[in-house]
Amino acid sequence: MRDWVDGAIAALEADVQRSADTHLVRLELPVLEGVDLYLKDESSHPSGSLKHRLARSLFLYGLCNGWIDAGTPIVEASSGSTAISEAYFARLLGLRFIAVIPRQTATEKVRQIEELGGECRLVEPEDVYDEARRLAADLGGHYMDQFTYAERATDWRGNNNIAESIFEQMAREPHPIPTWIVVSAGTGGTSATIGRWIRYRRVATRLCVADPEHSVFLDHFAGRDVTDAACPPSRIEGIGRARVEPSFIPTLVDRMARVPDATSLATMRLLERLLHQRVGGSTGTNVRPMLELAAAMHARGERGSLVSLICDAGYRYRHTYYDDDWLAGQGIDLGPATASLERFLAGGPLEDAGVTWADRGTAHPAATDPAAPRPASPASA
Repeated sequence: MRDWVDGAIAALEADVQRSADTHLVRLELPVLEGVDLYLKDESSHPSGSLKHRLARSLFLYGLCNGWIDAGTPIVEASSGSTAISEAYFARLLGLRFIAVIPRQTATEKVRQIEELGGECRLVEPEDVYDEARRLAADLGGHYMDQFTYAERATDWRGNNNIAESIFEQMAREPHPIPTWIVVSAGTGGTSATIGRWIRYRRVATRLCVADPEHSVFLDHFAGRDVTDAACPPSRIEGIGRARVEPSFIPTLVDRMARVPDATSLATMRLLERLLHQRVGGSTGTNVRPMLELAAAMHARGERGSLVSLICDAGYRYRHTYYDDDWLAGQGIDLGPATASLERFLAGGPLEDAGVTWADRGTAHPAATDPAAPRPASPASA
């Protein structure tokens, strides 16, 4: 059996060698002269999203822990993107893969999982964890459990993780050490990897985590009790949770921002125009706080750089986020947030769009003002 595991690890390493690193895209905004914005385009991975890195790490973690052997069925609880990436690697290794996903998951994601040879079990959002665990036990398989293992499966000290990649690509830019990196949280694994790497390499960058509506991460970060929180499922697929996932480590985060769904999706559509490519809703959630932090720096006459992520491609959401009828059915009006962004691009201030802010341990009193002084912030130091 060790021979099969050795071959599986070699296959994963060969897949890495065949893949180039993802691009770091400059977001050109003349209204923010002197403050440079970058987006790391994780949609260019072979499986189409940021979760490609996580899925590869989870397979390696399972193989090296002796949890995955030849013929082991792989089961995952996912809102789609992780399942797509895990289906990609399961096919590479010749393993059966079953994704337990919420019923509301975009049909394009379901189709892509199945095209990669995976099976989908659609359940109510609150049942995904228990059903995945039960199914793995019944099949004698391995439950990948991204929500527990995301923060530990990735080598945060190096080995071309996303943090190391960002800083290597930034090395020749005018401001090579970003003032802020802004990411969103689903499992919390990306923010854990970046936050640990920042501390390990002793760089001055601060980490901001963006949270969508219907998620408890910000409240937990701000020191509130969310044990009995009752949240509907996040409409921004892939991020936001009704429970605090084990891989979310709030002590690594300097600031959080909660972004209304309409603001996330208006920003997403703006990025389609600016980048000439469609991105997913979580990218809009990431970028709106980055714009507010950058605008605050610019207003103070500061120079520097900020980095965020393109988490996945927008083609997966053509029947949801890019469909005006779907938005209307959800009661989401992009008009006010879109108008605010247009005025900003024309040289006006970046107006309040309902984004709320919190610093570590406590909600900040100036909850909608990222320009207000905050503790331990390089943007105000």
